[in-house]
Amino acid sequence: MSTSDRPGPAEVYLGLGSNLGDRAANLWTAIAHISRIPGCHLERLSPIYESDPVGPVPQGAFLNAVAALRVRLQPLDLLKTCQQIERTMGRRPSVRWGPRLIDLDLLLFGATELESAELVLPHPEMWGRRFVLLPLLDVVASDRLRRRVRNHLYRLGTAQVVHRYDSTMDGATATAGPPLRTGQQSAEAGSA
Repeated sequence: MSTSDRPGPAEVYLGLGSNLGDRAANLWTAIAHISRIPGCHLERLSPIYESDPVGPVPQGAFLNAVAALRVRLQPLDLLKTCQQIERTMGRRPSVRWGPRLIDLDLLLFGATELESAELVLPHPEMWGRRFVLLPLLDVVASDRLRRRVRNHLYRLGTAQVVHRYDSTMDGATATAGPPLRTGQQSAEAGSA
C-alpha cells in the first residue's frame, strides 16, 4: 500500500452497510478489520441506523453507520483494502443494489476529488441518501462540512425513512463491538 505520496493523514469518511445475516455483527466485524489496516486510524463511529433498501431489488432493511478515519493511504489503496475486507467477510458479486452481507463505501477522502473507473470521490450518490447523511452528520469534524450535510438533509426531506437502530428490539449485537464510543473519539485517538 502506498503512503509515500500523501504528506499527512487525510480525514476519510467511510460508509458501512449490511442487510444479510446478523447485520449489526457484520458492521462490528468490518470495523474490527478496518481498525487493523496499517496507516488507518479509526477516530469516530456513528450510531447505527436502519433504513429500507434503495433500488428495485426486493430485500430486507439495511443497517448503516459511518466511520471517521485518519488515513495515510492513497484513495485507491484504501478502496482495494476495503474490497478485500468485504471478500474476507464473505461478500460475493451480486446484482446492482442487491442484498449485501457487508458494503464499505468511501464517501469522502479529505478534499480529494477523483473520477476513475474504480473510484469516484466524493461518493457520487451520497448527497441523495438520507441513510448516509444522518450517520455522517454524527461524526463530521468540520463546521463547514456539517452545514453542507444539514443542507442536503433539508433538501431531501423525510421521504426516505431512516431511524436509529435499537438492538434491544431484536436481540442483535449492535451494542457489542470494539471499545469505541459512538460519536466520540476512541481511547487510542489521543496517543496516535
